[in-house]
Order: sequence, then structure tokens, then C-alpha cells
Amino acid sequence: MSTPVLAVTSASKRFAGVRALEDVSIELHAGSVHALVGENGAGKSTLIKLITGVYQLDSGSVQLRGENVAFDSPRSAQHAGIATIYQEVHLAPQLSVARNFFLGREPTRFGSLDLKRMNLESGEALKRYGIVADVKRPLGELGLGIQQMVAIARAVETDASVVIMDEPTSSLEPREVDLLLDLVAQLKAKGVAIVYVSHKLDEVFRACDTITVLRDGKLVSTGPTKELTRRQLISRMLGRDAAELEKDGRTKLAGHTKTIEGDPVLRAEHLNRRLILEDVSVVVRPGEVVGLAGLLGSGRSETAKAIFGALPLDSGDIEVDGKALTHQTPASRIRQGLAMLPEDRKAEGIIPDMSIRDNIGLAALPQLTKAGLVSRKRVDDIVKTFMDRLRIKASSPHQKVSELSGGNQQKVLLARLLCLNPRVLLLDEPTRGIDVGAKAEVQALVAELAEKGMAVVLISSELEEVVEGSDAVVVLRDGAQLGRLVGEDISEDKIMDLIADAASEQIEAEA
Repeated sequence: MSTPVLAVTSASKRFAGVRALEDVSIELHAGSVHALVGENGAGKSTLIKLITGVYQLDSGSVQLRGENVAFDSPRSAQHAGIATIYQEVHLAPQLSVARNFFLGREPTRFGSLDLKRMNLESGEALKRYGIVADVKRPLGELGLGIQQMVAIARAVETDASVVIMDEPTSSLEPREVDLLLDLVAQLKAKGVAIVYVSHKLDEVFRACDTITVLRDGKLVSTGPTKELTRRQLISRMLGRDAAELEKDGRTKLAGHTKTIEGDPVLRAEHLNRRLILEDVSVVVRPGEVVGLAGLLGSGRSETAKAIFGALPLDSGDIEVDGKALTHQTPASRIRQGLAMLPEDRKAEGIIPDMSIRDNIGLAALPQLTKAGLVSRKRVDDIVKTFMDRLRIKASSPHQKVSELSGGNQQKVLLARLLCLNPRVLLLDEPTRGIDVGAKAEVQALVAELAEKGMAVVLISSELEEVVEGSDAVVVLRDGAQLGRLVGEDISEDKIMDLIADAASEQIEAEA
């Protein structure tokens, strides 16, 4: 075996006395793709942040090309040849795509930024990776998938010897995933050492040569991908046989083939917003899960935001329990019984510097206040109830939510919404970037809420999740509704057929 490009030996890290990582070792070799897998809270992100200088080791060592290193910041790691692509896009949304592409390494001309060169070179680079985007537009105006692809292209262009990818495909469509995995193969051929963190096991088995499994901050195993089956991998991640968990998830999801009766809880009809939504209707009855399906940019998130009052409409009617909603603000919609889990939990969900307790209790404060005073006991009781119910892993309710894994942050947001006891729950990518165990727990929770009579709108980029978890599916493309599928008509094939037929009709119309 060749000398590793990067080696981590006996790495350990604790936060507030809680073990995040204990005695973990890993070696990365040139021209090899090394998967890092485990449930949320297993220690994957902690290990990456120790390598890249976000955190400092309590004990252990890191060697880069045979030399001991201790980076004091991600910038230092980047200068040494370690590029990191995080699950959440860490760029400047107000700056143009080109400015973001060159962030931290901007070319100058006569003492000023060379914008012409930045626009030209970033555009050419993005085209090489199959990314279509106006490089002069602010990055924040683009979808999360495109933002992630820009971040990936930017990291690759730094000519790094080590590339760490932390859930790089969590916001990507299947076509973009293929582009990314092609890019991984190109980097591998160039001799780059790659760390690939993903909860999507299909990608792990397709792209990775070696798999390291972490659980509860400890190393479980490291070995060649070809020597592991999918079931063996899941069992190692969970620390138990995965069959029962999978069976439980299927049993709960199978209930969504039932006939739904009763007057609609939510009736959103003929929603229109110029250039964004065109005549979209979503009707949800008590105990019903209605999925919104479509490719990236189809209008799924925009539909949910319009219903929640976060996207002003030009026209359309929205009712909850037969009562028309007229004020287009999230605050008024919350008072009318709506709650929404946003797609981007970092930018639109969690308040990172606040505790778990404060993040969960925030939404329920009006109900917990009497004569202007908040009942601390009632807040504590509610927080404990939902931490137990959703199995949120933390040292205490007072731990900062930013210190939690992505899956546990997602559970904190769900707990906040459930505190409101909403009539309608809008879930935008509720399982994005969380592990197989947490994903099954969230899916089972959604099924349980529906069984108790809640009306749920479910958005997911994974068609399988929409198909298995929905009683009805509204299919969208370019902000327009293509159709509504119910019962046995709900299938991945029929959803894709609707989208493909619409694309063919558009091509014929433009010819």
C-alpha cells in the first residue's frame, strides 16, 4: 500500500464533556475515493472539521504527505491543498456566481477586481462541469442545487490534493448527481484523494473504493467497498439488524393507500405568481399526505411557501377548515393552523447560537405566556417531551443547536413545529441530508401524524419517498401543475411520464 496522502491517527474530541469522537484513525490515498458513513451524530462532521482546522484535536494527530499538521482555520487547510465541500452551501448569496467562484482567490487588474476575467473563466469552468447558470446573477437567486454545484466546481478548481465532500448531492437532481459522480471519477484519475460523505448508499457503492463506518463517535470498521453488502453496511451503521427498522418503516408507509374521506383541511386553488407559479392547486383532507413531485425548479418549494404566506401571490384562494386566508404572511398562517419545515434548515430554520430548548420553545411562547410572563416549567416540560419523542441526541436541552448533527437539527425543527399543534404541516425535504436510521424515524413520524388526522404536504427530491409516503401526488414542472395522481396510480414511472410528456409538448410547441 502506498504512503497515504493524509492520515488521521487516534483522533479524539469532546464538547461540554460529551464524546464526539474517540480514538478514530483513517488513511486517504491518492487516486482513491474513501466513503465516510454513519448515522447522524456518528462523528463524521466532527472528523472533517478536525482535519480542516474548524476544531482542534483533544488528542491524536493529522499528517499531510507524511508531515504532522495542525491547521488553525479552514483557510490554512485550503492553502495546504485540502478542499472541503459542505452539505450546506458556505458562500456569499448576495455576490454574483462569478464572485463566489473566485471567493478568496480573486484576480485583480491595476489594483481592482478583474470582473471581466472572473465572469469569463467562471463561465467556462461551470460549462466544463455541465452547469448552466448566469455567472453575473447573485448566487442566492439560484436554486440550492445550482448553488451546491457552484460550490463543488469552486472547490475542485483550487487544484487540491485532498477533496472532502460532505453530503455533496443532498440538493441535487439525478442528472446533477451523475455529473458530480463523473467529476469524482475525473478527480480520482488525476490522483486526488477524496473523502465522500453521503447517506445515499447507492452513491457510496457506485463511487467509493473504501468505506469507513463510524458510530457514536467510534470507528466501527474500514474496508474495501466490494467486500460489503448493503445490509451489512446498514447493520454496522445502526449497531443492530436493519431488517426490523426497514419493516417498521414499510408497515407505517403502507397505510397511505387508504381512502381519505372528509372535508378538506387545506384547500389551495389556482395559485399564480408571475414567472413562478401557474394555476397550481393543492387540496389536503384530514389524515392525508399529499406529495409535491417534480424536478429541481419545478415549483415545489414555491408552492409550499405560497401556501405558508412566505411567497406573495398574484391570485389564488387558500382556505383552512373552510375559512379563507387573506393575510399573506407566515405569522398569520401560523395563527390559522399552518406550520412549515423549510428546505434550507441552516438559512431559514435553526437559530444556531441559541440552545435546543430555546429553538424548540420559540414557536410556542405565545401559548406559554400569561400576563407577559413565560412559564419556564411548561417550556421545560414541552422540550423534554419532544426531545424524548423524536430521540434528539444531545448533552442537554441547553446545548447549542449548532453543535448538533444535521439530523438532530432537523428533529429540533420538527419539534418546534409540533409544539404548535398545527392543522396543516408543510414539509420541504424533511429527510434531506440525514442518515438511514433518522430518515426511517422521520418517515414513521409523518405517517403517525397523518394517522392522527393531521393534513400533511410532503416535498422530497427522492421520488421513492414521495411515492411510498403519499396518498396523493401533485406533479409540477416549471411552476405549472401537470396532474394529480391518487391511489394505485402513484408510481415513479407515472410521475416521470407526466414530466417527460410535458417536456415533449414544450419542444414541439417551440419548434
